[in-house]
Amino acid sequence: THSPMNQKTRVRIPLTAIVSLSMTLNPKLTGSVMSSAGGSTTRFTTLSVTRPADGITHVELNRPDKSNAMIRAFWSEMVDCFNQIAVDPRCRVVIFSGAGKLFSTGIDLMDLTSDIRQLAGDDVARVSWNLRRFITMGQETFSVIEKCPKPVIAAVHGACIGEGVDLITACDIRLCTQDAWFQVKEVDIGLAADVGTLQRLPRVIGSRSLVSELALTARKMFSDEAKSCGLVSKVFADKEAMMAGALEMASEIAGRSPVAVQGTKINLIYSRDHSVPDSLDYMATWNMSMLQTHDVLKSAQAAMEKKSPADVPFSNM
Repeated sequence: THSPMNQKTRVRIPLTAIVSLSMTLNPKLTGSVMSSAGGSTTRFTTLSVTRPADGITHVELNRPDKSNAMIRAFWSEMVDCFNQIAVDPRCRVVIFSGAGKLFSTGIDLMDLTSDIRQLAGDDVARVSWNLRRFITMGQETFSVIEKCPKPVIAAVHGACIGEGVDLITACDIRLCTQDAWFQVKEVDIGLAADVGTLQRLPRVIGSRSLVSELALTARKMFSDEAKSCGLVSKVFADKEAMMAGALEMASEIAGRSPVAVQGTKINLIYSRDHSVPDSLDYMATWNMSMLQTHDVLKSAQAAMEKKSPADVPFSNM
């Protein structure tokens, strides 16, 4: 069992203290996802995982000396990390960022070519079958973000290239710094983006013409255009300001009922991929049980008393 979080204390943490805490990695948490009992369950080599405040998990790409380029180990570690976050009752929202000078330069090309050359098979069919498995494994790396019921806020600074775009389009909310830029780079290395950008980006920014232009020319999109087209919802002056904004937003989300927050994420994704009638039917089925939560009565009482949702001691999930 888990005791309710003290939301009042958490929300009122001074923002400067939260930012300072987020920038200082706790050695007991770095590179691991914590179990609900507080012990380390998995160590990571490409990710750093910290808890900057109650209810908030910060996942950071952690290969700054390699421009956070994504290698094979990253693929499996992302799946392990988010599968654990999905069932961690102490996590209510996730912030995803990159360590060092930039967010990510995308896939590590040397690692990619090495992996492809090692694919087994003694004819075209068998090599192709194994290549398909390889691609679907890469796709799951980012699909696991969508499957996680906890909202994920992407915080991008500097370059976000190739698989970096695959990653952020699977997130629920995207923020960036003024110096951030985005590039669907795959056509420049002789392939079509195959792990999520071509499927999610048209749904994120809504203009198929713009998506086609970006994907076919591999041109850079800078922060002002990213904001105007809807790829990001907010632009900040620098990384420190962005992380402060991300943590403030995460605190707002974490202060709400996890029943409501997780149900909202799941139904938003469902409605994106289904018709309005099908989505309404799914929503009715979802809420036929979720409306029976005590959180509805707690929230209604708080509203009548003109209190913030953050003042309500919602139980973890």
